[in-house]
Amino acid sequence: MLTVLSMLARRLATLVPLVLGITLFVFVVMQFSPVDPALSVLGDQASAAQVAAFKEANGLDQPLPVRYFAFLGELLRGDLGATFPPSVPVSDKIAEALPLTVQLTLLGVGGALVIGLALGITAALYRDRWPDQVMRLTSMAGISIPSFWLALLLIQEFAVRRSMFPSGGYVNPGDSVSGWFNSLALPAIALAAPVGCSLARIVRTSMVEELDRDYVRTAVGAGLPPYVVVGRNVLRNALVNPLTVLGLRIGYLIGGTVIIEAIFSLPGMGTLIMTAVRTNDTALAQGTVLTIALGFVVVNLLVDVLYLFANPRLRGGH
Repeated sequence: MLTVLSMLARRLATLVPLVLGITLFVFVVMQFSPVDPALSVLGDQASAAQVAAFKEANGLDQPLPVRYFAFLGELLRGDLGATFPPSVPVSDKIAEALPLTVQLTLLGVGGALVIGLALGITAALYRDRWPDQVMRLTSMAGISIPSFWLALLLIQEFAVRRSMFPSGGYVNPGDSVSGWFNSLALPAIALAAPVGCSLARIVRTSMVEELDRDYVRTAVGAGLPPYVVVGRNVLRNALVNPLTVLGLRIGYLIGGTVIIEAIFSLPGMGTLIMTAVRTNDTALAQGTVLTIALGFVVVNLLVDVLYLFANPRLRGGH
């Protein structure tokens, strides 16, 4: 247990410079954007005097380090700036869009887990037999299909041809739970399928390694039912490595929401980024990108914590 706590403390210690590095990177990249915030607000017909006055009023005439520390101070207060006219706090825009992206990401993670475990466990239990071969082909096909192309195929088949799900739009779960599920079902599948199929290969490899260990043969030889051995021991030990891989794949899911939300017309963070780029709104783009990046850091920290507690070697203090 002490080993787990010490490793967790090291993870938390590295979080501060990592977050600072992310904020610095996002800030510097946005500062070198060809979009001039003054002209975006005042218009292209603004005079040089008006542009200079705007930059002085908003601190844009200060050196880059001064502006960065001012940005950090505002960030610590929860101030991400305001959108270009009509002026709305960026934090309010993110508060409206973030819940949908979180919902879609969680559904994608859940779907990826179901796909990965179902394919991986089946392939491992029937290795080198026809179910294993079918699962391998299925996982390879899933990995090879880009999520945006799969999204278009799903819309064509289940929204246009069969009319089982809507082709776009979002229904709030407070208005209708079934409508909410239907509105996010196809986007979640499009996100989950490639990640789940990739995860299935890791699950199969880990399961096969565990099934070949001596303790499995000893337990089965002692008369324990195979499903008990697999469920209590093999599966628990085999999921340590896939759990780590899943943490990395969640970044793919978060990034994939940008395109998927645009395809399905979902008002999430991806659509917000597209709006910021289309309208040259640097404050909105900076706030949304920073929020997504920090969210990815938090998710990976949670996965690291789960890994530390799931790893029996760490629990044993070895």
